[in-house]
Amino acid sequence: MKGLKYQLKNIQKDKMCILTFLLPIMIGIAIHLLSGVSFQTMSETSFGILKNDLSKEATAWLQLNGNVVWYETLSELKEAVNNPSTQMIGVLKKDNGIRTFLSGDELQVNKVIADTLPKIYDSGIKEFEYDKTILSVSNEGEGLKSLLIVMTLVTAMFMGCTFNAMNIISEKEDGVALINKILPMTAQSYIIQKILLGLIGSIISVVITAFICIQIDFSQILPFIFIIILSSYISALIGLFIGYFSEGLMIGIVYIKVIMILFLAPPIFFYLTVPNTSIIFKLSYFLPSSATFYGLMDLLNGHKNTIWLASFILFLHAILGSISYIFIRRRGK
Repeated sequence: MKGLKYQLKNIQKDKMCILTFLLPIMIGIAIHLLSGVSFQTMSETSFGILKNDLSKEATAWLQLNGNVVWYETLSELKEAVNNPSTQMIGVLKKDNGIRTFLSGDELQVNKVIADTLPKIYDSGIKEFEYDKTILSVSNEGEGLKSLLIVMTLVTAMFMGCTFNAMNIISEKEDGVALINKILPMTAQSYIIQKILLGLIGSIISVVITAFICIQIDFSQILPFIFIIILSSYISALIGLFIGYFSEGLMIGIVYIKVIMILFLAPPIFFYLTVPNTSIIFKLSYFLPSSATFYGLMDLLNGHKNTIWLASFILFLHAILGSISYIFIRRRGK
């Protein structure tokens, strides 16, 4: 335990480890802040009208063409129209039609709309059907958001790899690795200590990031925990491999970057371009990050068919990776 505390203190001094820890959290905050932004809402024209002024048909017609805001008095309506931030077009009743008014500093597109709106209303209101069917809006925005969230979570899980790799490389350069060999520490204790180091870092980063940018149903908590723990364990294990084979800091950084690309790029490519029933998609599970990526995407999209499959595949990767690392360390003695 003392050794683990010592290594955690050393990591606090490593700028790369701190940046790797904070990056997914900052991205998660950005996703959360932008999650309420709707490009469809931003592009809607805003119409200001008086209560009980326009007919029901005219009001419904305006609602089809933009966002309608009601005001109690004419002075309130004019004040809203004159506010530059609203970019609002005032609409009032005129005989059997409508008339519009502006403040004068609107965007050119709003001026064109205000000029043509009464004419379009006069020519089209007679053919307007009040009873209408509301079509569902495309869910592409939510799909893109889920993709960004999963990419961020996978990046957070990869932090354990960076922690362990940089820690072991630093020990080699500072001569601490030689001391560890001399001290009465078994290989098993060393591996457990390093795995815990990367595991703790990854889990903390993932949990903070997930808390910021996603909401998980109670039924999804258990599979989500399994995916987090297994993926973080594998990430920490990969960090042990990188640290073991790296002879210096620059080589280690190159290894980390290459592994990071291999961690993220293939599952994203296969998920977006390859049918999930194809043999290529199934073979992509040989990469542990693919199982993580597919499992989290299904979790966010409400598909529970592959979540436990992804967890089982990650468990197999964790077992095989652990056996491989122990074998390599024993051969290297």
